[in-house]
Amino acid sequence: MSEPEFRNEELLADVICRLIGDVRHVAVGAQSPIPATAALLARERANLHNLGKPYVSLLGSRAHTFFTDGARELFDCAGQGRVDVFFLSGGQIDGDGNINLVSVGDYEHPKARFPGSFGSAYLYYVVPKVILFRLEHSRRTLVPKVDFISAPGGSPDNVYRRGGPIALVTNRCLFDFDRARKRFRLDSVHPGHTLAEVIDNTGFEFDRPAEVPTTPAPSAETLRLLRTTVAPMVAEVYPEFARRVFNIVMPRESEASSNR
Repeated sequence: MSEPEFRNEELLADVICRLIGDVRHVAVGAQSPIPATAALLARERANLHNLGKPYVSLLGSRAHTFFTDGARELFDCAGQGRVDVFFLSGGQIDGDGNINLVSVGDYEHPKARFPGSFGSAYLYYVVPKVILFRLEHSRRTLVPKVDFISAPGGSPDNVYRRGGPIALVTNRCLFDFDRARKRFRLDSVHPGHTLAEVIDNTGFEFDRPAEVPTTPAPSAETLRLLRTTVAPMVAEVYPEFARRVFNIVMPRESEASSNR
């Protein structure tokens, strides 16, 4: 029997879902459709198998959130230890797990400006499992050293810190992060990509096993759950993403109102 076909977004959602693991509460920030898909998949997969499903809070959602005050409540919950998983990215990410959300080049005369650090440094310190996510895997984005540290991947030994990165997921591969060594290790290469490609497109040094495995493809059951159960949920916050990836079309507000 041939393996079921899947889209890259479905593969990445499955990879992230497995990284989430058995936790109480997963929070997802804005403009994060693939992490949002993964978080909902983790919840529905746990529900399917009668496990203690995690709470999922998607910023921008009305149906899938436990926050009533947006990002302000997210920060409050995270500081109290009530958020177990969060996702961060950056215009640049380096081999120490540092992320840059500010600018590239000289700070006073930058070549490019990013949206800003927002609460990244705070959440990086207090959320136990932070999953880094970057769709563009290139030497432009994965650099030897970030030009500006918005949030540090590691801290000195005398600094108390319960949070930090556990992995970096890109469109080419999955890296684990060794917090003790403050260094990435290649875990697997996604189907359709190669180790040589990962090396050529990564600006920082990383460890790797003698034989690098291929990232497992999503199972038929996972794809069914994604396409029939998760996709309509994702469409509430990310309608264009759901249309492009899952061919889910949400009714227009006027049409929805007339059908009530």
